[in-house]
Amino acid sequence: MKTLQTRSPGSLVPLGPLVPTPDPPGPPGSPGPQGRRHTLPASEFRPLSPEDAVSVFEIEREAFISVSGQVPLRLDEVRHFLSECPDLSLGWFQEGRLVAFIIGSLWDQDRLTPDALTLHRPRGATVHIHVLAVHRGCRQQGKGPLLLLRYLQTLRGRPAVRRALLMCQDFLVPFYQRAGFRARGPSQVTVGPLSFVEMSLSVRGHAFMRRNSGC
Repeated sequence: MKTLQTRSPGSLVPLGPLVPTPDPPGPPGSPGPQGRRHTLPASEFRPLSPEDAVSVFEIEREAFISVSGQVPLRLDEVRHFLSECPDLSLGWFQEGRLVAFIIGSLWDQDRLTPDALTLHRPRGATVHIHVLAVHRGCRQQGKGPLLLLRYLQTLRGRPAVRRALLMCQDFLVPFYQRAGFRARGPSQVTVGPLSFVEMSLSVRGHAFMRRNSGC
């Protein structure tokens, strides 16, 4: 997961949107489907698309600039990955508004290198999680751990995927450890003065974190 920390989380089994239950037929003479007011799902998890790029970048920029002065992905890079591998992203929408997201891509080497920050390797067996971010109005509600849990569950449905990699700053290591990731030591990638820890998770047979992990 190129995470909130770095600039550097076959086909994905998508989590279907939560579709509202259709309204029962009204009495004779009442408005039909054309006359009803349609409401958005209260909560929906779905892969992102290039049309979501601006909303993604706004959340990412607010989450990272104040902490590290850098964003994991520039807006053009967000659009690139959401065009190349949208099935490796996951957005959490509430009443149609994006509140949290993860963007990933495939990688084909044992360790992350600077090329991993901008490239998608379709034949790779490793998912590089570039960024996980939560809208500032929705933090401290457990949304980050829950979104990560659901994302990792989707990876289990991809037979070709063997593991997930990400890089993060030191203060985020415990967060990802609670999700089952293990630190592999200093990342080969640095961004300006920032250095990162590379973390790895085997997707096969992984026991996922409990919801009450405290994250």
